[in-house]
Amino acid sequence: MMKKHRLIVALMAFFAMGALHAQDYDIVIKGGHVIDAKSGTDGLRDVAIKDGKVARIAASIPGDGAKQVVNAKGMLVVPGLIDIHGHNFAGTRENSYLSDGLTAVDPDGYTFRVGVTTIVDCGGPGWKNIHIFKQNIIDPSRTRVLAFMNIVGEGMRGGAWEQDTTDMDAEITAQAALKYKDHVVGFKVAHYARRDWIPIDRAVQAGNIADMPVIIDFGGSMAFAPLRLRELFFERLRPGDIYTHTFAELGGAREPIVEYETRKFKPFVREAQERGIVFDVGYGGASFDFRQAIPALEAGFLPNTISTDLHKGSMNAAMKDILNIMSKFLAMGVDLDKVIEMSTWAPAQVINREMLGNLSEGGIADVAILQLREGDFGFWDRNGYKIDGDKRFECQMTIRDGRIVYDLNGIADPVVVTRR
Repeated sequence: MMKKHRLIVALMAFFAMGALHAQDYDIVIKGGHVIDAKSGTDGLRDVAIKDGKVARIAASIPGDGAKQVVNAKGMLVVPGLIDIHGHNFAGTRENSYLSDGLTAVDPDGYTFRVGVTTIVDCGGPGWKNIHIFKQNIIDPSRTRVLAFMNIVGEGMRGGAWEQDTTDMDAEITAQAALKYKDHVVGFKVAHYARRDWIPIDRAVQAGNIADMPVIIDFGGSMAFAPLRLRELFFERLRPGDIYTHTFAELGGAREPIVEYETRKFKPFVREAQERGIVFDVGYGGASFDFRQAIPALEAGFLPNTISTDLHKGSMNAAMKDILNIMSKFLAMGVDLDKVIEMSTWAPAQVINREMLGNLSEGGIADVAILQLREGDFGFWDRNGYKIDGDKRFECQMTIRDGRIVYDLNGIADPVVVTRR
């Protein structure tokens, strides 16, 4: 009888050990300050990852059985950043600008090192070349690459191509978007230099057919008075549609949200946001000015999303990367948790990809581990207007689908970065 009892105890111990082993994790991130806007988490937590998913978030998770343990003490652990305005349709085609051309940048070299796990190409492909974009950029990239399709069939080729209203077919564009609905999140209008609403109306029509938002880069000519923002926000766009380059100051080429002369914020812009219009930073090479941003923030107006407008013309100028923009908003007095939200959960909602931009148990394990460095930093815009700040974001690690894809200082033990 005693032998039988010992056998039962031994079997129970064996199965218990097996169950414990089954709880082992691929990665345990220890000691970090987790900020997750979806859940409202804002404090010290450990994060466990298994099979590409967030397995557990708790005050303390043993790392003994994990394949890798990440020491995130003194660091921020946030969802993988989402940049909804990039230009990644890189190619070698002549006269193609940001549509299979030389000015766009291949994503992987510029995303993981700044904590971005998802980037949205903003208008590069049109219906004529979305298949090439998928084949050449989406499929081989380790970054999650999505797209706002251009209402112009040729995509964002620049020049006369983007003025050709005969190549703005709402029905064909919408059908192409639905064919590639796993990758397309909406429609883009940009660089149109005539004083009519044709491309915007066509893009909205495509949006209605496909049930997707549009993103608008408004204005583009000094030859005539710009179309009015009030009409755009209240008569042309729908709730959920996006106005990018919110803080641009481009003289007579577009109406600003802050008056040139008085530097007063226009109240109807806040009313438009309350109506559901989404305001995106879209920093770019020439589309952000502190003289617009600072008065707007002082008036209590915040953009919904932070994005880069990443391309060769912006990344080595005042913009640099998404962490630099986030650091600027900190320097302008925006709270840390809000800056993180505008770079993670808010853009996920805007592009209707709510499985992204959050750290939820059972959800996709896209994670950015950021250091908030302290020091004396200078932040400037394209006109040389400079503000000082005492904090700057730096990416220590990026995890995409549960795998470490970037580790700046070897904070993982063992140090293993997945190459493919």
